[in-house]
Amino acid sequence: MSREQLAVERARRAFSTGRSKPLAYRIRQLNNLRRFLVERQSEIAEAAKKDLNRSEVGIQLFETLGLESEIQLVIKNLKKWAAPRAVEKNLVTLSDTLYIQPEPLGVVLVIGAWNYPWAVTLFPLIGAIAAGNAAVVKPSEVCVHTSKVMEELLNAYLDKELYPVVTGGVQETQELLKQRFDHIVYTGNSMVGRIVMEAAAKHLTPVTLELGGKSPCYIDKDCDIPLACRRVTWGKFTNCGQTCIAPDYVLCEASIQDRVIDEMKKCIKEFYTDDPKSFLDYGRIINERHFRRILAMTEDSTVAVGGESDHTECYIAPTILRDVKAGSKVMQEEIFGPLLPIVPVSGLEGAIDFINQGEKSLVIYVFSTDKKLINRLIEETSSGAVLANDCLVHYSVSSLPFGGVGNSGMGCYHGKFSFDQLSHLRSCMVRPLKNEGMNSMRYPPHTPGKLGWARFFLVQAPDLALMGRVGALAEECISFDSYSMKR
Repeated sequence: MSREQLAVERARRAFSTGRSKPLAYRIRQLNNLRRFLVERQSEIAEAAKKDLNRSEVGIQLFETLGLESEIQLVIKNLKKWAAPRAVEKNLVTLSDTLYIQPEPLGVVLVIGAWNYPWAVTLFPLIGAIAAGNAAVVKPSEVCVHTSKVMEELLNAYLDKELYPVVTGGVQETQELLKQRFDHIVYTGNSMVGRIVMEAAAKHLTPVTLELGGKSPCYIDKDCDIPLACRRVTWGKFTNCGQTCIAPDYVLCEASIQDRVIDEMKKCIKEFYTDDPKSFLDYGRIINERHFRRILAMTEDSTVAVGGESDHTECYIAPTILRDVKAGSKVMQEEIFGPLLPIVPVSGLEGAIDFINQGEKSLVIYVFSTDKKLINRLIEETSSGAVLANDCLVHYSVSSLPFGGVGNSGMGCYHGKFSFDQLSHLRSCMVRPLKNEGMNSMRYPPHTPGKLGWARFFLVQAPDLALMGRVGALAEECISFDSYSMKR
């Protein structure tokens, strides 16, 4: 039995004991996870520094702080989320008890990514624990130091049988995917997403895929251009552009392209100084393979800002490309690095046409003060999310589902959406063993008369919710009249 198979079998045996199901146990594990994030902050930050040149403040701001907030939200609401959920009745089911009961799926596989190794791995884990599942955690092998910290320290805080950490590369991941799981959550690129989905299909395992893509950003010529450029510059070059929801390219009218470039150049200097290479809060490309891939994208485009690089440090400066065409190399795949192409278009209509010619993205950004323009872009395009007049921040809102559509993924998570995604929402109906008269219409012989009654109860029946409101209003009126008469 392989190490991966053994971890899955142990997790399944542990789940079968039922110990992950009580709410008190789930909350205790979540509190332990929060304690890990606080007590081991120095080890977490040190690993992130080695892997991505991320500062200690940066790792808290963009990863662990959000995880702490998510845990707090889940603990606060878990009892309500896990409770039976009442559903609407009809005339036939008036005397029945109808509800939806969330129940754990079983053993979940969480395959994390390297760009935000803690956030994209532990957010789904929080949901898996909250829903009462066991979970096998597979951190990305690309973040070598973070993966090691996760393996060595996480199980010191969590139940190591229910929530094992399995490290390794492609071979280990392939071995994991041979095993049967009850749900798989994968964050990464669409090519590997297809492999994950194909492996899951052999066991009829449902999947949640967070895949990214080329997220466009339209800047309206009549908006506050300096402010828009400030926010786009921050969103693009955070984590050296290695963010799945970073604006991948900018669409704007040719008449404002030079101004957009000038404003972004000022912002780059403000955020990262004249020498981003020596600046504490500017990261590095994760490895040499990605470094070469990103540089190759610039070969047929014009560099307007930046362009400097150093292969010894996997450093690429914040770079803006101008007058980029749809056929340029940089437009053929998700950039996932510090290159920002500017594609001139005729206006909103041209931007919508350009967006709709490509695959559906994880998010579409638009900067405008015109609500009609924003609404038109929302109505005439499709994406995992839309964010107007800012970048990235929708990811931090737990009341919004985070997920893609089409080529950018399927399924969603965050907050209650994580809980529901990793639960089976079980339909429950409890009938009294009486009132057989109502059932006579369904028994043979099937006559026109019985069909008429069935039609009345199922199709022509009055709106019970409306009847309830009318009844409540009538009762209120009667109470008011009685009170008036007494006065």
